[in-house]
Amino acid sequence: MTPPVLLGVSLKMYFGHHDTLNWARKTVELADAHPAVTSGAARLFVLPAFPAIVPVAGILARSAVAVGAQDIATEDSGAYTGEVSGSYLWEIGCRYAEVGHAERRRLYGEGDTVVAAKTAAALRNRLTPVLCVGELDPVDPAEAARRTVAEAARLLYGLRGSVVLAYEPQWAIGAPEPASPDHITTVCGALREWLDSRPQQAGSTVIYGGSAGPGLLTRLGDSTGGLFLGRFAHDPAAVGRILDEIEAMKSPAAVA
Repeated sequence: MTPPVLLGVSLKMYFGHHDTLNWARKTVELADAHPAVTSGAARLFVLPAFPAIVPVAGILARSAVAVGAQDIATEDSGAYTGEVSGSYLWEIGCRYAEVGHAERRRLYGEGDTVVAAKTAAALRNRLTPVLCVGELDPVDPAEAARRTVAEAARLLYGLRGSVVLAYEPQWAIGAPEPASPDHITTVCGALREWLDSRPQQAGSTVIYGGSAGPGLLTRLGDSTGGLFLGRFAHDPAAVGRILDEIEAMKSPAAVA
């Protein structure tokens, strides 16, 4: 049975509180009525800012859309001012936690040791890490695949549990266009092959982010497990167009 396509949306720090809640209401209304979701062909999750997690979780409570956090503390409790632990996130309804995003690395100096610790914190608190990996500068697809698999291997060393590997080449984040389909297919295929060799990561998914938007899935086909969306998902209608793509790709006519 073909696994569902996974769509994740990070709202980063673009929306205020009321805009976040309005976005969640519109998106859940769209998703709950869309055949790609109701048929099980697609799964969605959203990562709002910390203060919006509880009300967004309430809006999504009876829907098929899951909620998660854009960050997570390395520790589970204690004197860590300003941090939010995995146990706290689970308690308020999170099921995902993003770790290792290029912006966290670049702006806040998070290196592999911190990213690996945050990944471990998510797993031990029953959260699925959305673990961002990807090369810094443009290189050929084979080299990008080598670097990205090596990065994933470092970050998941000694860890057990399913993850979402979000392949986000850092040079494509915020760019006018995503990486080329050939580039994405090569790297995501290498990540998928690597994950398949690791029973300790059974059930994991590989998705693509980095200026991802409507139309990309059609060009990628089944080479990725989904998309990680940023600014292109700020309009819920764009999410709807991607769900339309998934429905078209999964229809009997498309398969035939």
